[in-house]
Amino acid sequence: MSGNNASGTVRTGRESSTGGHRALVWRELPERPAAAVLVLHGGEEHSLTRPGPINLPALRMTGFVRALRRETAGAGVAIGTVRYRHRGWNGERADAARDTGAALGDLAEELGHVPTLLVGHSMGGRAALRSAGHPNVTGVIALAPWCPPEDPCEQLAGRSVLMLHGDRDKVTPPADTVRFAGRGREAGARVCGYTVTGSGHALLQRIGDWHRATARLGAGLLGLRELPAEVAAALALPADSPDALTLPLPVHPRAAAPRRPAQALPTDA
Repeated sequence: MSGNNASGTVRTGRESSTGGHRALVWRELPERPAAAVLVLHGGEEHSLTRPGPINLPALRMTGFVRALRRETAGAGVAIGTVRYRHRGWNGERADAARDTGAALGDLAEELGHVPTLLVGHSMGGRAALRSAGHPNVTGVIALAPWCPPEDPCEQLAGRSVLMLHGDRDKVTPPADTVRFAGRGREAGARVCGYTVTGSGHALLQRIGDWHRATARLGAGLLGLRELPAEVAAALALPADSPDALTLPLPVHPRAAAPRRPAQALPTDA
């Protein structure tokens, strides 16, 4: 693995207080990180089974990790993934959200108060949205997220939230995402939503567009490049505006806006 890890290998965060489980796994760790991204994979509604070494939902996110690493190269951005104790959300246990909270705690202890972006797919999107109230979190990118109507939105206040959903998704309804986005805006979040035409829940159709959009939007939320004009306009809309929650994601990437210099993310030291 390339990157700035001293050993050149993936390493876990400190042992957390949640039963000794290590929730945070670093994939890119600069010497002096100025910002961070946590990537969260999907799972199941109910399962206490421990994820095994071959974990398809986690493997699905490796392309997103690679795209984010390329897009933020040289900018001092740490990139980690969250390792779940169980495959399922498991009702009120909200296990994926608990693990995400543990990973954020590890991240804050190791890096301090750095702006942090959460990127999550399906159950991971639900966990990212649920965990957005952590003081380090400034933004969320939710990919085909699971958005039950009973989930809270108050924790999103003051955050920037970008939600992407395929119109062929038969697992997590796109209409639920739009409704959740509206509630998030009412709660004080800056929210923009994209429709990925022709794509389903597994993100297999138009996977390149999913990767490129996530990496470029993530860099925009971290201040490394300009956000697309339609996103900037949507995030600035009044809270009660229903517009810009189903923007069409371009099939071919538009010309990339120039990335800002890496020193745009100074460290506290």
